[in-house]
Amino acid sequence: MVGGDQKVWMMRWNKGTVKILSACITLLLLLRLFSPCFAEVKTSDLAKQSQNPVADLISIPFQYNLYPRTGPKERPLHVLNVQPVIPFHLNEKWNLITRTIIPVVSQPEFISDQGRETGLGDINMSLFFSPKKSGEVTWGIGPVFQFPTATDDRLGRDKWCAGIAGVALKSKGPWVYGALVNNIWSFAGDDDRDDVNQTLIQPFINYNLAGGWYYSFAPMITADWEADSDNRWTVPLGLGVGRVTTMRKQPVNVSLALYYNVEKPEFVDDWQLRLQFTLLYPK
Repeated sequence: MVGGDQKVWMMRWNKGTVKILSACITLLLLLRLFSPCFAEVKTSDLAKQSQNPVADLISIPFQYNLYPRTGPKERPLHVLNVQPVIPFHLNEKWNLITRTIIPVVSQPEFISDQGRETGLGDINMSLFFSPKKSGEVTWGIGPVFQFPTATDDRLGRDKWCAGIAGVALKSKGPWVYGALVNNIWSFAGDDDRDDVNQTLIQPFINYNLAGGWYYSFAPMITADWEADSDNRWTVPLGLGVGRVTTMRKQPVNVSLALYYNVEKPEFVDDWQLRLQFTLLYPK
C-alpha cells in the first residue's frame, strides 16, 4: 500500500506531468496547424533574425515558464512573460531596440495558510543602441530598468532598479551564437525590502535546419549578489527545439525547451519547462 505522504507526492507529480504533457501537445498542434503555409516566407532567414536580440525586427513573444515543484511545499510556479521587442531607426548609423519583459506570475504558498498569489510582477525594460552596420559581430549596449509594478509584495522586489545591458552575436552558416548580459542595482523603493544587485547572463547557441526548424541552447543564468553564497547562483542547462513558420500569412516562432538547474537557491525547482509563441513582423 502507498502511504499518505507518498500519495500526496504522487498527486502533485501527476499534476505537474499533466501540465508538461499538455504543453507538449499544444506545441505539436500549433506546429501542425501552421505547417501548410510556411513556404510563403523565407523561414531560414527569418529564423536567424528572430534569434538576434538586436535585429531590425518587431516581435511579440509570449513565453510560458513552468516550474513544477517550487518552494517548501513543492507546488507549481507559473510565469508568463510578454516580451515585445520594438526597433527604432535613430539615424543612418544607429538603431535603438527596446526589449520589455512584462511578467504575469502565479506563485504557490511558501508557508501554511498563505495561499497562491497571482498577478503582475516587476516590469523590466532594456534599451540597446546598435549600429546598423557592425561587421561580422552584431552588438548592442544600453541601459536597463526595472520598475516596482508587482501587484503583491510576493511577486516583486518593491525597488526601483537601473543598470547596464549588452549583447553580442555572430551568424555563420546555420549557426547563430552569442550572449546577452545585464546587471541591475536598486536605487530607491521600500527601505524594508532587500537591496537589489543582480546579474543575468544568457548565452545562446542556435543551429538552424531546413524548413524553419532549429535547435537552441539559451539558459538564463542569474546571480543574486545580495544573497549568501549558497543561494546566489541559478545555473540551468538544457536544450530546445523550435520552428519559424506562418499562420494564415502571419510569421510566427514556436519553441519548446527543457532545463535542469545544476546550481540553484533553496526552494527553487530543479526543472524548468519553457514554451514560447512569438508573433513576427518582418519588414
